[in-house]
Amino acid sequence: MHGPASHGWLLVALCAATGAYCLLRMRSGVEEQRRAAGGEALMGFGMAAMAVPAAAFTPPSWAWPAYAAVFGAAALHALWSARAGAHHLHHLVGASAMVYMAVAMAAAPGHDGGHGGSGFPLVTGALLLYFMGYVLLSGARLVPVAAGGGAVGWGDRPELAQACRLSMGIAMVAMLLTL
Repeated sequence: MHGPASHGWLLVALCAATGAYCLLRMRSGVEEQRRAAGGEALMGFGMAAMAVPAAAFTPPSWAWPAYAAVFGAAALHALWSARAGAHHLHHLVGASAMVYMAVAMAAAPGHDGGHGGSGFPLVTGALLLYFMGYVLLSGARLVPVAAGGGAVGWGDRPELAQACRLSMGIAMVAMLLTL
């Protein structure tokens, strides 16, 4: 991603920590929460890998098409899952945004498949509006949530799951701004 390396490393840390917490949430006793946590862990770790500053690591030319393929499969899975509930549409938008960013990075002129794509301003703007709205709405929903009791496991705390989604939304906004 463009921008100072320190910002990239902060994004890497935020997304990796979010992905790690989502892996912890996969131990939940609730089937639907386990499935959602798996997709969110994939998104968190994928965003962390994509945010590594170019000064530290330039991915090989095959990495961006591989990202696009992995997140394309995740988008298809989210589309299939959306039959059961509309909340899966957010996962579809997120995975599609990752495909879009990977394709933009692969097509970046003069970067040999490295960091620094530009994408299409209209698509980038639409995704920015969506994720900014998502972040604002998620933040508003998070404010009134009271902490759960002591008997609730770390994987079943709704306020932490919502904070996880909020942090990934913020990271997506940052990544789209630096695209």
